[in-house]
Amino acid sequence: MERHRQATVYGVRPKRIFQEAATKYLMESQKASLKDAALHLKLLDDYIGELALESIHMGTLQAYIQDRKAQGVKNRTINYALQSVRHILNLAAMEWIDEFGLTWLATAPKIKLLPQLDARKPSPLSWEQQERLFGELPEHLAKMALFKVNTGCREQEVCSLRWEWEEFIPQLNASVFTIPAHAVKNRMPRVVVLNSVARSVIEQVRGQHPEYVFTYKGHRVGTMNNSGWQKARKRVGLQQVRIHDLKHTFGRRLRAANVSFEDRQDLLGHKSSRITDHYSSAELANLIAAAEKVCITKSRKIHATEN
Repeated sequence: MERHRQATVYGVRPKRIFQEAATKYLMESQKASLKDAALHLKLLDDYIGELALESIHMGTLQAYIQDRKAQGVKNRTINYALQSVRHILNLAAMEWIDEFGLTWLATAPKIKLLPQLDARKPSPLSWEQQERLFGELPEHLAKMALFKVNTGCREQEVCSLRWEWEEFIPQLNASVFTIPAHAVKNRMPRVVVLNSVARSVIEQVRGQHPEYVFTYKGHRVGTMNNSGWQKARKRVGLQQVRIHDLKHTFGRRLRAANVSFEDRQDLLGHKSSRITDHYSSAELANLIAAAEKVCITKSRKIHATEN
């Protein structure tokens, strides 16, 4: 009764510990990376699990940060945990409303991320590097890589791509894939526009599986970063190239082809004010033409080399 009176009459928030907030977040979140977040939150529990939400700030997180650094953990990995804490505290301060009509937290503290001095720089592929690397990949993985480097899809968007997401556009005599929000990292529907190379890959795998676009021996490929990829890049001396660098490669080629920033954002699936899963035929035609410039750039480059 006293707790109710304090909350309703004086607006005093009930004390809640971080463990409660972390549990609520894990139970309600639909993020694709929820499993990773759970692992980080489990480690954080020993440090801040029993602390009241208002007692969590950069000072109380220092013990966790120092211990993780002492274990040789990179700043990038530590930042994943800090981002989870920051997100939970922001939810507690702005979205979570209790039975008294109060947010769980009055204001969220500023959780600063560590400088990523150890972060690896992107390694986009040249046309010659792409030819060498893709030539060493197993056939199914080479097709996935070729599709990825021509669409800018993330790894899991390629691995989970379904035929039911394909949509034919009669006015353009072309198709696109609309990936639903739950399968996209930023939780916004993603329209995957296909240039001529990406379309050729789709036609090569069409009919191989009733559900998934990319498969191996009748099963969905769980990850592209497998032994086939790692062995291939080692054979050609490109150990620094990661799967995500295929997305960087697409972005760099679009920029080199003078594709506008807004069109690059849409083609790469980045969150922007105009991203939508309901493009008009004219807008799709423009994006297809923009994506096709990568193929044109390649053909001109090959032609110039031959001359």
